[in-house]
Amino acid sequence: MKLGVNSVLFGGHDMEAAFKYTRMAGYDGIEVSAIPKMSEHLVIARWRECVPEVKRLAREYELELLAMEQPSQEPEIMEAAMQAAVEAGIPIVNCGPGGKRDDETSFQERIDSLGRLAARAEHYGVTLCVKAHVGAAIHNTPSSLRALEAISSPAFGLDMDPSHVHRAGENPVEALAQVVARIRHVHIRDCKGRGPRPGSPADQANGRGDIDLLGYIRVLQENGYTGPLDLEVIGAKDCTLEQCCIIAAEARGHMQACLQACGARWAREDH
Repeated sequence: MKLGVNSVLFGGHDMEAAFKYTRMAGYDGIEVSAIPKMSEHLVIARWRECVPEVKRLAREYELELLAMEQPSQEPEIMEAAMQAAVEAGIPIVNCGPGGKRDDETSFQERIDSLGRLAARAEHYGVTLCVKAHVGAAIHNTPSSLRALEAISSPAFGLDMDPSHVHRAGENPVEALAQVVARIRHVHIRDCKGRGPRPGSPADQANGRGDIDLLGYIRVLQENGYTGPLDLEVIGAKDCTLEQCCIIAAEARGHMQACLQACGARWAREDH
């Protein structure tokens, strides 16, 4: 497994700070945030000028570009996001599920949309991932399984986020085992309580909340998952740089301890 940080954690700071301190915290790679209003890192509307800087920073700080998060399913935005991913060498594009919970019409609309986007992902040679999200059409494990059954494209997979499944009232460890074969990306963070929000940025650091993240990582390891574990902390735009660095470092230490406890082989050559 490869450990990374979604640069949205550093959304209140420039992209170089995100790369620099992600590297200093000991991560293997980075997920580049293309989330409007939460960061000004990879801005899809001007991706052609952003991508060279993404590539430069990846080289300078020796970080693998693990994924991009771009939440919209709008066809024009996703087309540009996939073009940016190809140009940057980013293999995974994570998007949001959209739609409304427990609304069959809304669910089918999202499935149709994701199916079309998966076809475009195949065209570009990237992987499109979606995750269960609180309040959305795909919001828990049963709705995730329905989506995976409906969309068979090899370019489509699940981005599994234990905090959203936890807030849906499920046990993330048990839920993970049901979908692990189709997981292509993991957004990881902790969560205190059942939400609806995941808690303050500091409380999203792994080990501070109620989720059995050791058990979660053990299921991934036992099932041969070798993809990214990207820390995704939201609501940190007003955090100081020091606060962001502490969250990143604390979470990385917890993930490393979990990997060691599970007997997982560390991804970096110097470990």
